[in-house]
Amino acid sequence: MVSLQKGQAVRLEKSGGGSLTRVAMGLGWDVRKAKGLLGIFGGGGGDVDLDASCLTFDADRRQLDEVWFRKLASDDSSIVHSGDNRTGAGDGDDETISVDLARLPANVSTLIFTVNSFTGDSFDRIENAYCRLVDSTNGKELARYDLTGSGSHTGQVMAKLVRVGGGWEMKALGERTTGRTFQDMMGAILAAL
Repeated sequence: MVSLQKGQAVRLEKSGGGSLTRVAMGLGWDVRKAKGLLGIFGGGGGDVDLDASCLTFDADRRQLDEVWFRKLASDDSSIVHSGDNRTGAGDGDDETISVDLARLPANVSTLIFTVNSFTGDSFDRIENAYCRLVDSTNGKELARYDLTGSGSHTGQVMAKLVRVGGGWEMKALGERTTGRTFQDMMGAILAAL
């Protein structure tokens, strides 16, 4: 597993050789605990509804498709969203977007993964946020990027997968932005291409 910093990229390869066929981008987060007496007694946290999205683009930067909580599968079903987690409660990934790389249309050159707060909560209320890419055929974590960083932003362009030759590369982006949905963040998304 590779732990990426903002701007770093890693070539994705299957352990033991061969090309990757199926991956999953997991998103996890916790609600920051209140400080002082409220924190001692478990109060003040509340729920934060973060939403993961995946958008596909061709080599000419044209958007081809999107997968998010209102559209849980791409038109060709090669990308599938696990569904909306509205709390961030529990351990592990809170939302997952599965990608069948072998079934992606040949004109898809880039996949952009975003996260945003649909309710408008800022990342000041979030801790332990991350995205991680997993090889779905064996469960091995390939790369992880820590999204935690308080601020008034309500979204991030997390990472992108780019077709490179016959394989794929993941780049950690971490571009902070605002918006309740990926549509609100299109300026930052297009700049990340």
